[in-house]
Formats: sequence, structure tokens, C-alpha cells
Amino acid sequence: MTSPDLTVIVPALNEERTIREVVERLLALPLATEIIVVNDGSTDKTASILEEYSSKLTIVTNEKPSGKGAAIVKALPKATGRIVAIQDADLEYAPEELVRLAQPILDKQTRVVFGNRFHQGLPKEMAIPNKIVNILLAATVRVLFGVKLHDEATCYKLVETDLMREMNLQCTRFEFCPEVTAKAIRLGANITELPISYVPRTKADGKKIRWTDAPDAFLTLFKYRFWKS
Repeated sequence: MTSPDLTVIVPALNEERTIREVVERLLALPLATEIIVVNDGSTDKTASILEEYSSKLTIVTNEKPSGKGAAIVKALPKATGRIVAIQDADLEYAPEELVRLAQPILDKQTRVVFGNRFHQGLPKEMAIPNKIVNILLAATVRVLFGVKLHDEATCYKLVETDLMREMNLQCTRFEFCPEVTAKAIRLGANITELPISYVPRTKADGKKIRWTDAPDAFLTLFKYRFWKS
């Protein structure tokens, strides 16, 4: 049996308003796609909505919230696609763009692709503290690793599955992003950035990451500066 081109891991915590649309749009991708949704301790209708799609995707259930990073780590052993991508369950990102982002990896031009939200500058709708943190994260990567990135903290990180497994990820929360960034660089992979669309959501809309999560991100970059596989 031929392996899928793309495995999309979707961590979901109380996303009843958007999870159905996320799944529908992923299922419609014109690419051989495997979908793994981690219901990370949701207490709303997320679980019942996902059950409607149980024959079309893999559902991993955590009784209690474990964190975005831990949810991804739990799902990774189940991935059978050539590429792993992360899709937030809130529709800040457009699932259709995963096809374009995956293509350079499928064509063996690169092993890692990041979706760049800031190709036209920082979004006006993004909170000022978040803007500052994103600028500083990109600067930190340049100083520590000598690599110029425009958007280190993007959710859209597409990585060859074997390469991501080689990273031996230890993340539990939002430090998933800097850990993948640091380890991809340390493993000698060139990170290709491609422009994507992005619609920031607010805390009132259910956004979970805060600017107060920033210290963990910076510490993670420092922690893995000299990491070896």
C-alpha cells in the first residue's frame, strides 16, 4: 500500500466552533492525505463532532489536556505520510495552502518548509506583544544559529516524517515550534519559507497561546543550540 504524501496532525482543545470545517477542508485536499486529530481533553462538543468522521481520520483521545506539544508527540508514531504538517484547529491558517507548501518536499528540493505569515509585514490585527515576540524570536534564531527566518513561530511547519522522528521531540506545550526550528537546523536541514495567508484570532475567539509563553520559546532555542541527534 502506498504511503500518503502528507500526514496532518491536528491538536484540538475545545474547538467545537471550527473543528468540523477544519476536517472538511483537510479531507478535500487534492493530495494523498492522512489526518490525525488529537482531542486533547476537550469538554465541549469536539469529541462528538470528530466521531462523525471516525472512518475518515485517526482520532487520538486524551482524557485531560496535555498541551499542544505533547499531543503532537503522541500522534507522531501513528504518522505514515512522507511529510508531517501541523494544523491548528482554529482556522487562523488555510488548510488548502498545505498542498503548495508540501510540494518542494515532495519534489526533494528541501526537507523542511515553514509557512511565512509575515511576507507582507506583521498583520495589523496581531496584538502588539505578539508582534514584538515574533520579531525577537526571528532575531534570536539569526544570532544563535546564523539562519535568517522571517517567521519562526509559524504553526505551518512541514517536515519530512523521518526527519521529525529523528528530532526526538521533548515538547509539551507551545515550545514545539522553537524545538523543531532548532533541531531542524542542528540536523543540517535548510528551512524553506513560503508565503501563507493568516487571520489572527483573539483570546475571546479561543486563542490559547499568550505572549507570556514567550520565555519558554526563547529558553528552548538556547537549550537546543548545541543539540546533537
